[in-house]
Amino acid sequence: MTATGETLPRRTFRVTRGDLVRYAAASGDHNPIHWSDSRAAAVGLPGVIAHGMLSMGLVATAVTDWAGEGAAVREYSTRFSRPVLVPDTDEGVTLTVDGKVAELRPDGTVRVDLTVSCGGAKVLARTRAVLVPGAVPGT
Repeated sequence: MTATGETLPRRTFRVTRGDLVRYAAASGDHNPIHWSDSRAAAVGLPGVIAHGMLSMGLVATAVTDWAGEGAAVREYSTRFSRPVLVPDTDEGVTLTVDGKVAELRPDGTVRVDLTVSCGGAKVLARTRAVLVPGAVPGT
C-alpha cells in the first residue's frame, strides 16, 4: 500500500546534444539555443540548453514508470528554475529525479512531490504530479 512519505526510486536520465536534435525534430521546436553555442551565448545563456518540455517529459516518465501500467496523471506542474546546460560531449549531462508521496487525498488521488536536479543544482521547482485512483502501486 502506498503511504505518505514513501519515496520513489531515484531516476537518472542522460541528455546529450543528439537528444536535443531528436527532440527538436519531434516537437518542432528548432530554436537555436537548443543546438548552437554561439546563438545561446548571443541571448545571454552560458551554453546550449535542453528544451524545458523535454525535461518535463523525462520527469513524467519517472512518475509513470513508478506508478506502473495503466497509470494516469491527472495534474502535473512545475516551474523552470535553472536551465539544463548540455555540453557538446558524448556524455552530455544527467538529470536526476527524486520524489515522495506527499499526500493521499480523500478522493483517492495521490500527490507526488518531485525534486529535479542537474549537476547538483535544482533545475525544476515545485514539481508535482497527481495520480488518479488505481494508478499507484498497491492501490
